[in-house]
Amino acid sequence: MRVLLVEDDPELADDLKCQFAAAGFIADLATDGEQAWYYGDVEDYDIAILDLGLPKLDGLSILRRWRSEGRAFPVLILTARSDWTEKVEGIEAGADDYLAKPFQLGELIARMRALIRRSAGLASPVISLGHMALDTNRMAVKIQGKAIRLSSLEYRLLDYLVHQVDRVVSATEIAEHLYGSGDRTDANTIEALIARVRRKIGAEKIETRRGLGYRLIGAHG
Repeated sequence: MRVLLVEDDPELADDLKCQFAAAGFIADLATDGEQAWYYGDVEDYDIAILDLGLPKLDGLSILRRWRSEGRAFPVLILTARSDWTEKVEGIEAGADDYLAKPFQLGELIARMRALIRRSAGLASPVISLGHMALDTNRMAVKIQGKAIRLSSLEYRLLDYLVHQVDRVVSATEIAEHLYGSGDRTDANTIEALIARVRRKIGAEKIETRRGLGYRLIGAHG
């Protein structure tokens, strides 16, 4: 899953990027408001973590711009401000959740996963598709009740496809959500990764649409 992290505190930003990576997220960092607005406007993210007190452009202004331009990814406001009226203002501007600093990292990760699930129309942290169950909290997968071993990259691919179930996803989109905007990954790399995951979950579960991309088939095909 791909995250836009908007934070001007370099120490906190570096720590969060490392922790996000350990939790299966790829994060792009924006350190000021103008950069954040641009990234959110031109890139495709699964969620944005947005600080309010930013140089150049404040967080609420960024959020209002994104929403007015039809950017619908979930936004979690992360800020040291604790005034309840600002919380209300943030929610009314289009935020999906609000977490005050200081915070527990486990709570932040849990809220992020919940927002991503809900944006995909999924409620439970354990997502079942036929005989396959993906536990987003434990980052674990079972087939017919038996745990299967996936590398970090294989899990993140399957996690993304599960959240896009029955939708055709291009190799370019997959690469952007697995590797981030700074890496260059060709279609052959994605094809090889898809092949590895197919061998572990069943080749019939992921359909190739030539010239279009890949589709994870839902419980009813």
